[in-house]
Amino acid sequence: MSQLKKRLGAAKGKWPDELLDVLWAYRCTPQTSTGESPYNLTYGMDAMLPVEIGEATIRRQLRDLSLNNECMKTELDLLDELREKARIKEAVCKQRAARRYNAKVNPRNFQQGDLVWRMTGDARKNQTNGKFAANWEGPYRVNQVLGK
Repeated sequence: MSQLKKRLGAAKGKWPDELLDVLWAYRCTPQTSTGESPYNLTYGMDAMLPVEIGEATIRRQLRDLSLNNECMKTELDLLDELREKARIKEAVCKQRAARRYNAKVNPRNFQQGDLVWRMTGDARKNQTNGKFAANWEGPYRVNQVLGK
């Protein structure tokens, strides 16, 4: 998405003309989380670039339609496995991010009678104090321990 913002930012008033090219590039680029392109996960094959359609490339010159049809059937048979593998990779990526995020969390157990502070959200802050408004409310006493 950063590439999308960069190209659209450079185009300023011409962004509608650039949008289709940028979206095509995004759909055909392998994503970090899955290792596959969204186009490949949807249709079961790599997309042919618009440049390849007009120009004679090795990919188009060496094609054999009967072999191509057999390969497409095989790829479609394996599509469910490809999607499952991408789903597993994405779950692993999410777990890794959660583990990295949760490494900084200090678990605490509260007992009945403990004094605690509650973080003040923006809606509860006293706006008359501006940026010097308190970030915490309390103290509050724990009446009942419900679990984690």
